[in-house]
Order: sequence, then C-alpha cells, then structure tokens
Amino acid sequence: MWITETADAACGGNPWAATFLDSFRYLDQLGRFARRGVAVVFHNTLASSEYGLLDQKSFEPRPNYWAALLWRRLMGTTVLDALGSEAGLHLYAHCLRGRPGGVALLALNTSRTQSRSINLSMAGDRYSLAAENLESPSVKLNGQTLHLGRNDELPALHGAAVKAGTSTLQPATITFLTFATANNQNCH
Repeated sequence: MWITETADAACGGNPWAATFLDSFRYLDQLGRFARRGVAVVFHNTLASSEYGLLDQKSFEPRPNYWAALLWRRLMGTTVLDALGSEAGLHLYAHCLRGRPGGVALLALNTSRTQSRSINLSMAGDRYSLAAENLESPSVKLNGQTLHLGRNDELPALHGAAVKAGTSTLQPATITFLTFATANNQNCH
C-alpha cells in the first residue's frame, strides 16, 4: 500500500508543523504505517505551506526534513518486532538500510521530563535529535545544530558510538540506533 499524501493537518491546522515538536508525530506516523504494511509515504508538501519540509521563504530544512532524511538513510523496508514500547516510549525496529544483517531502532521518548532507558545487546551508533525547546524551528543531531552547508550541501550525518548495555534516552528526544553487525537473519 502507498499513502500518496500526508502531513500533519489539513489547511495548515497544526501550529507546531514547522517545529521539532511535530517530528515526534511524523516519525511515529511513519513507524505505525510501516508496521501496517505501507511501503511508501508521500509528505505533502516540500516547500509550500506551514507544514512543508522546507521553509517556504528561505528553503531552510525544517526539523521534519532532518527526521525524514535519517529515516530514509537508516530504516530499511523490512519491519521487525520492537519489544519494550511503553507509555512515553515508542520503539520501531527495521532492517538497517544498505547493510545486510544490520538492524536500525527508532526510539521516541515523548516525555518532556523523564529519561527512559533501553538495554542494548551490542554496541552500535546513535543518532539523537533534540532541540533547545520543543517549538524550535531547528534541531540538533548529537548536540550539533543541523543546517545546510555554504553551497546548500547536506552535512555529514554521523552517529556517535554507543556501547552495549543500558542506554539512556533524554526527555523529549528522538534517537535512531544502528547495529551494522547484528547479523539478524531477517535482514539478509
């Protein structure tokens, strides 16, 4: 199934569409659709309206652009069972895009005040999105503000190494975790 047009609300009805806050809704929507067998989701619109992925005047990427870019680069098309979701913590697991046997996990900590912990069975890479405040029009990846380069080139999006064991997810953060050497049989 394909979803040929989606955004946060009809007629620009979501005042948070251009902020980091909406990235939680957007990625949760992608994860839920993938679990139900949706193969392709089109976002309406690229740069025309308050809910576009790019600002309609400056063409600067908004937080949902960066969220979509990380989803596309990391989350493969094979959906896996993600155990451990609970109130305030949404988990989605997929095969890691472009890495046979690899696994990608998306963790949305929707609590504004409470950290969450997950237990990692192996080392991997962490891509954490956060903002100074939830209504910020910009977003940070592992502490560095994301923006285009001088000639509108995309920045390098590198994960930070994460060890096996308990990993803490800070409040109001979106974290992609990748495990390139997981050797998951469903991902070959």
